[in-house]
Amino acid sequence: MFNEFLGLGFALFNFVLLLIMYKVFGKTGLFAWVAFATILANIQVTKTIEIIGLTATLGNSLYASTFLATDILNEKYGRKEAKKAVWLGFSSLLIMVVTMQFGLQFIPADSDFAHEALETVFGLVPQIAIASMIAYLLAQHIDVIVFSALRKIFPKDSQFWIRNNGSTLLSQLIDTLIFTSIAFFGVFPFDVWIQIFISTYVLKFIVSVLDTPFGYIAKKIRPLDEQEAVR
Repeated sequence: MFNEFLGLGFALFNFVLLLIMYKVFGKTGLFAWVAFATILANIQVTKTIEIIGLTATLGNSLYASTFLATDILNEKYGRKEAKKAVWLGFSSLLIMVVTMQFGLQFIPADSDFAHEALETVFGLVPQIAIASMIAYLLAQHIDVIVFSALRKIFPKDSQFWIRNNGSTLLSQLIDTLIFTSIAFFGVFPFDVWIQIFISTYVLKFIVSVLDTPFGYIAKKIRPLDEQEAVR
């Protein structure tokens, strides 16, 4: 049960850090979170783990937290700001992929000890990143659109959980299907691929439910930069 407890703690830790970034830096902090969480999630996803009895990839909670960040932006600042964050995350991932592929082309010195490790991780990144970028753009835009649509149907503050979970669970299903199909189909045996698909979505489902209270907390947070602006 070690991975399960560690995974739960890590997910909660991510959400706390996200709220701290929002409190200290306002919506700029949410933009920054989307950028580096997208990059880190695509590095972590190269590692597979055993959790809830299935083979899963790491990085699910970090990646899922980007959907919470865009939902907060959508809720408090509008659809335009949420879409801006989506494109920022996409651009950050693209820049990471391109720059690291250039970095791998340099011939390492005799004293180098990092090249093989970097090649192991970032050699897999292009296929994973292509899968992630396609899935990310589609899923995040669907999340923003569905969240906005649900806000018209369920406009009350108390109904944020419907907007948050409804948009995230649908968009994460699409994201998981597209990502695992492009990144891992043919890389792993079919039975392992099915496990990764199911476990990835189940984990994202759990994380989506866990992030809801943090969304309500974010709605009550007044960022420091906005307090300074009032003064």
